[in-house]
Amino acid sequence: MKHALGLLSTGAMLLATLPTAMAQSNYPAQPVRAIVTTAAGGGLDNFARLLTRELSARAGQQFFIDNRPGAGTTIGATAVARAKPDGYTLMLNTSAFTITPAIFRKIPYDPLRDFAPVTMGAATPNLLVVHPSVPVKSVRDLIALAQTRAAQGDPILYASGGSGTNGHLAVALFVSMAQLRMTHVPYRAGSLAVIDLIAGHVPLMIDSLSSVMPQVRTGKLRALGVSSAQRASTVPGIPTIAESGVPGYESAQWYGVWAPAGTPPEIIAWLHKETTAALRASSLREKFAAEGLDVVANTPDEFAAKIKSDIEKWTKVVKAADIPLM
Repeated sequence: MKHALGLLSTGAMLLATLPTAMAQSNYPAQPVRAIVTTAAGGGLDNFARLLTRELSARAGQQFFIDNRPGAGTTIGATAVARAKPDGYTLMLNTSAFTITPAIFRKIPYDPLRDFAPVTMGAATPNLLVVHPSVPVKSVRDLIALAQTRAAQGDPILYASGGSGTNGHLAVALFVSMAQLRMTHVPYRAGSLAVIDLIAGHVPLMIDSLSSVMPQVRTGKLRALGVSSAQRASTVPGIPTIAESGVPGYESAQWYGVWAPAGTPPEIIAWLHKETTAALRASSLREKFAAEGLDVVANTPDEFAAKIKSDIEKWTKVVKAADIPLM
């Protein structure tokens, strides 16, 4: 009798888990919502639309965009952290995801525990640019000028799209590593900062390659260095900041894909396999390259390690630069 009851109990447990197992094996069986943490029309949104279009074709189900911008990407991230972990809600976010824990006093989620990393999709280096009137031709020239100006009590100004943005912290990291002193001029948006930089109202900034390279090509700005560890494939003639006087410097921007924590491993594996295959498709690679993006398509473990190291790096930069918390 006990043996029979045991078999019945085991059978009941198997039957109870069967619908879940079947649902996972048939994933995706319904449309998938991709929450994009920035507004429509920006770099992340463009990346997300290209990727979800390819995923929709590969999966036979629609992957649709749901833009949730605001509060340093925390509005969209919070929605994903609280979503059901069934694979039908994903997050597409930028490297700002690793900055918000450093600059916000409190955020409504844990960036390491509340999400399941799928892959870092693509990365774009930042570009250190100056107005052509600034008498420097290299990063070393800029360091020397900044040292001279600081000694005279007149530190060089630098612009950014706002306090705590990637561009702000990218310069703060540069200033810290080169042991310089500069004065930050925050704008309400990166585009406004670029406009004033082109007009010569501020002398320099660090912004994404895709945002400022058109102005470099027309001679309205001068590029001194890319912020990635290696030279950018799209502009191999521009040296890295690291090789030009600040060894070890790196501050590339990137776009990634996450699911809520607790999403079944089988679904994460499917998402990783199909997402990286989509990213590596020649049609998408060419479109990303046109926007200054290099495909990364790393593993979930590699992506998780990168997220953790970036959070630690930006936390140290915020403390070293004494940047006020929000």
